[in-house]
Amino acid sequence: MGTNYYLLRDICPCCKRHGEKLHIGKSSAGWCFALHVDAEEGVNSLDDWMALWSDKDSKIVDEYGDEHTPEQMFETITEREWTKRERSQRFLADNHAEEGPNNLLRHQIGRHCIGHGDSTYDLIPGEFS
Repeated sequence: MGTNYYLLRDICPCCKRHGEKLHIGKSSAGWCFALHVDAEEGVNSLDDWMALWSDKDSKIVDEYGDEHTPEQMFETITEREWTKRERSQRFLADNHAEEGPNNLLRHQIGRHCIGHGDSTYDLIPGEFS
């Protein structure tokens, strides 16, 4: 099970409608955060996301509509941990995973993961949910 997070941009102060809805990424139990990167949008790193979060006409929401502060989102991405579990090499191979920090699984670098963040997140391109 996982939770998707979005940045709502260009929110009207009167009616609260938003313009763009950008997918920040997905938090899945036991995994490093899947941080969505999109070179065409100029979002290639966590720093790029943090710059977007600072816009006063934007807000962060999860797929259930709950709001999150930039500080909460940063913590969700960078301060993850999981209970220690033994994982077989077969399990890791079947899930295109490797052992990551804080007992988390991490995506293997390749077509679906272009890099590992400096803490508990991976850089994931393309559409996913």
